[in-house]
Formats: sequence, structure tokens, C-alpha cells
Amino acid sequence: MIPSVELGDTGILVSELCFGSGTNGWSGSSNQTRLGKDFLVDLMVYGFEKGIRFWDSADQYGSHEHVKAAIREVGRENVVFTTKTCATTRQEAEKDLERFLRETGTDSLDIVLMHCMTSPDWPTEKSGAMDALENARQKGILRAHGVSCHNFGAFQTAAKEPWVDVVLARINQTGVHMDASVPEVIEVMNEMHAAGKGVYGMKVCGAGQLTDDIVKSLAFVRELDCVDAMTIGMCSREEVDENVRFFEEHAPVSV
Repeated sequence: MIPSVELGDTGILVSELCFGSGTNGWSGSSNQTRLGKDFLVDLMVYGFEKGIRFWDSADQYGSHEHVKAAIREVGRENVVFTTKTCATTRQEAEKDLERFLRETGTDSLDIVLMHCMTSPDWPTEKSGAMDALENARQKGILRAHGVSCHNFGAFQTAAKEPWVDVVLARINQTGVHMDASVPEVIEVMNEMHAAGKGVYGMKVCGAGQLTDDIVKSLAFVRELDCVDAMTIGMCSREEVDENVRFFEEHAPVSV
């Protein structure tokens, strides 16, 4: 079985392996959603049966309808899912949250991230959205909030910002498709970890460029104490089986 882990100090337990639905995802589409709704939902449920109890989705991936259908199959209480908003203002974020609840068919959301931060000053620029997400957390509409980053300055800000509960971070052993060098990113993730923030990794296979040795790619990230889990975009049962097998057969080794 895939081990479970707490995301930082959030109290949210997830499987170490997360089913990603956003490979090459933007403008309401991704490699996963382009497979077709029935195929992707079947794949998510298959992954769940193999022990993947953590799903990564986003408004920009167009994957909410797939989450809704898959939840009907596995039960809301049995899975944790992330979604993401591009909102800037409080009103935009409130509208997004209302729509996300409707589109996923749920009464509450687990983790909502502000999507793709590229400015070191994002807490000022996105203060309205941050207020809306915190208000929703206090009302029990969501359990945790945070950011995904595509800029090193924005990433450094996320480490220092108390509002951040969870960070989706680009990390792999070569630095491809990352925000800075591997040592620089790890240093910031260690700061996040020390502050109790949950960190889960993306681009662990370099957006498909590091798939020649999947075990090496996954092992590098899994052995980092500052990374709680990792999301991998999967498009077939064979890919699910390969990734699940790694987590079942390879115990993490702290570095």
C-alpha cells in the first residue's frame, strides 16, 4: 500500500503519490482531460484502488467534472483533492469557490491553491483572493490554502508568508522546468518545511524529460525530507502501475 503522510502541519493526511490531472494543462484542458471523461475517471478510480488517495486538479485543467464523477465512485470521505484558482480579487475568489463546490459536487474543498504565482509581491497583488480563501477556511468551506509557483522570487515569498499552508513546488534532480537550481530550491523547501508548511512536488520527471529512469527521478524527490508527497500526471493503467510499484517497493531514505 502507498504510505500516507501529513501535509506539513495541516492535519491533512494524503497518499505520498498524488494523481495529477494537469500535464500540459491550461485554458481548461490537459493531457489527462483530453483522454475523455470516461477514460480519465476510470483511471482515477483505478489509481484509487491501487492506493492513490490524493488528486491534484485545477480550474485551468478542466478537471473538476472528472473529480466529481470519480468521487461518486470512491466516496468523498476517502479522498483528498487540491484545486486551484487564478483569482486576484476577493469577489473573483468567492465566485470561484462557489463554482468549484458546484463543479466538484462537494460541500467543502480540501486544498485550494492560488495558481502559478510569478511575482515576488504576490501577497500584495493577491491580497483580496487571500482574504476570501482564509474566510472560507474559517467557515469550513476549505481545509487549507496556499500557492503553486513558477518564479523563484514568488517561491521565496511563499516560504516566508504565514498565510501559506501548502505549496506545490517544482522539483527534480536535474533542475529542468524548475524555478532555480536544485540546491536553491531545496534550501527554500527546507525553510517551508521548518515553518510547518505542506510541500508536494510537481515536475518530478521534468515534464516528461526525465522518464528514462523513473525510479531515479522518483527516488530523488522522495528522499527529500522537505517534500511530503508528489503529483505525477498519468495517462494509462500501465503508468499508474509503474508509479504505484515504486512507492510500494522503495522505502524513503532521508538525505
